[in-house]
Order: sequence, then structure tokens, then C-alpha cells
Amino acid sequence: MTFTQPGLQLIIPETEIAATVSRLASEIRRAYASKNPLFIGILKGSFVFLADLIRLLDFPLEIDFIVACSYGKGMESCGEVKVLYEPRLPVKGRNVVVIEDIVDTGLTTAAVVEHLKKQNPASLKLCVLLDKPARRRMPVKIDYLGLTVPNKFLVGYGLDCDEKYRNLPDVYVLEAECQTNSPT
Repeated sequence: MTFTQPGLQLIIPETEIAATVSRLASEIRRAYASKNPLFIGILKGSFVFLADLIRLLDFPLEIDFIVACSYGKGMESCGEVKVLYEPRLPVKGRNVVVIEDIVDTGLTTAAVVEHLKKQNPASLKLCVLLDKPARRRMPVKIDYLGLTVPNKFLVGYGLDCDEKYRNLPDVYVLEAECQTNSPT
């Protein structure tokens, strides 16, 4: 079911997302079926993608999360990345797959990858649903890439604007300014 609301333009329908997640799961299955990998989702945006992805994997794995942010209120990155929550499972010696919803400037993703590398995993790969290379400020090596998207502000399928729109099953371009609930 496509969501209709003024200011939202459908860019990636749910069916295309499902096919992309299925393709990524197939690629990951070939690489990790016998390795009991640790999947680390970058919250909050990756949770929908991660949930759909792991349900397509039929081998032992573990899941944990990391919270890092470079966005405050609104639609622009503040440029400073903070790790707010660490994975609880040990990373050292593990085959780690970092799950990210979208790589935009690359600042958050690069910071998380570097942060996890310092914990000495056996291997560390990055799986990204959406890549927006036009906004890249920091290089990021994506090992498993879903789709490349245009330089537009996207919402839906876990992507938000001030915590709104994460629940939409499709991905949309947000054509209007993001409305915040906080006083100006």
C-alpha cells in the first residue's frame, strides 16, 4: 500500500525494497553461512532493514546495535558524530557485518566503522541499503550495496525526519521542510 500525503513523492516502492533486501541476503548468505557473524545495526534508521534482512538468513548469527548520530533536529547533519550506545556483545575476533540504512555524507558510517575496527574484529564489512554519493564528505567502503539514490531528503522504511515517517513501507522524497515539535 502506497502512502499518499502532500510533500511526499514515492521514489522506491516496497516491492523494489523487498527485492533489494533479498538480493543482499543472498550475497551475505554466500559469505557468512558458516561463520556465525555478528550483525551490528546502526540505530535508529537501520532497524527495519536489519529485521527484514536477518529473516532471510538461515544460519546462526547474533545481533547487536550501536547508536551514533550526526543529525540534530531537521534535515542537515551537524557534522559531529557521537557514539551514544555501544554494542554489548564482544566484537573482538568476530566476523562483523555493520548494517546501515543510508550513507549520506559518510561521516556517521565512517566513524562507526572506525570505532568498531579499534575493537579488533576478525573481519568487518558494511551492508548499506541506500547510498547517496552526491553528498559524500567522508569516503566509505560499502561491501554490500542495495541501491544508489539521488541527492534528495528521503523518508520511510526506517528513514526519518525528526522521528516521523519511519513506519512507511516505501521510500519517499520529502519535498517539504521537516516540521519539528520543538519550539524555535
